[in-house]
Amino acid sequence: MTAHSPRRPGWPVRIAVAAAALLVGQAAQAQPAGTPAPQHLRIVGGLAGVNQFTRHEEPFWAHDLKKLSNGRASAEIVPFDRAGIRGQDMLRLMTLGVVPFGTALLGLSVAEMPIVAAPELAGLSPDMATLRRTVSAFRPHLEKTLRERHGIEVLAIYTYPAQVVYCTKPFNGLAGLAGRRVRVSGPSQSDMVQALGGQPVPTPFADIMTHMRSGNLDCAITGTMSGNTIGLHEVTSHLHTMAVTWGLAMFGANAAAWQALPADLQALLRRELRTLEQSIWDESDRETGQGVACNTGQAACTAGKRGRMVEVKASPEDERRRQTLLAETVLPRWLQRCGPDCAEVWNRTIGPVVSIPAKAP
Repeated sequence: MTAHSPRRPGWPVRIAVAAAALLVGQAAQAQPAGTPAPQHLRIVGGLAGVNQFTRHEEPFWAHDLKKLSNGRASAEIVPFDRAGIRGQDMLRLMTLGVVPFGTALLGLSVAEMPIVAAPELAGLSPDMATLRRTVSAFRPHLEKTLRERHGIEVLAIYTYPAQVVYCTKPFNGLAGLAGRRVRVSGPSQSDMVQALGGQPVPTPFADIMTHMRSGNLDCAITGTMSGNTIGLHEVTSHLHTMAVTWGLAMFGANAAAWQALPADLQALLRRELRTLEQSIWDESDRETGQGVACNTGQAACTAGKRGRMVEVKASPEDERRRQTLLAETVLPRWLQRCGPDCAEVWNRTIGPVVSIPAKAP
């Protein structure tokens, strides 16, 4: 799930977002001496219209924060794809301070910071248990790198439900993607689809249905439940349920904006964002199964619309192919984009978890 747009953030949006930190200072100046200044934060959140935003991010910032802080802090939030901001630009805008607090999709940040996409490589984590291990292994390096090199304080890591393959025509495994036009959301997914003989077509999440209905796409890689939410089960027939990727996102703060907050508010945010993070991960795990159940019309579907799709389960051959593609295509191509230092990072973080070493390009 991604948002691509040819536009750079317009000046009105950039000025409005950059003014967030200024509002905090203005509020502080308006308070009588000795009175704790109320803090009002402006947050750029994740993708609009999906449950991570509507059920978790938006309620936390728009409602829960004020209660949790006894009125000391409040916030407003807008999804990045409705704020005129490209997902690819989020980390850079956070580094510059244009976005003081924001949610960045790691898979979209490969152009300027390819190292952050390491735990999001296609084929790396076919299930939630593996995803938890790979993220846990990589997280300390991600936090250190963003803090020391880019001036971003990592406060939470979120995940969307499993990103799987929807197709309009029957197929019985990954090999069936050969010759098909497949919606992808980033370079790593493109690498995998190309290696399978398919044609990767980068497409914004919001445009998937338009392109599927017009016949521009034969298949789409997106979330099990988010695909159901936008009606993808109505225009496709077969669902391969091995996770290609997950859609990892980092919530963080520009270092200057973070340091400007009172220590007690920093402590509250760290504590409560850990709880929010856990809630999002738990729901993503549930939604992965719910999405499959709903798309295929199972009685277990309670959170979406029941479809009639055919589930294509990963075969032993698919599992072997996934590991081969990761080791021989996806990982080497990521290393080419990332540079020789990234092989060393991989080999002391994620590599041992999945038993796949990296060789410097």
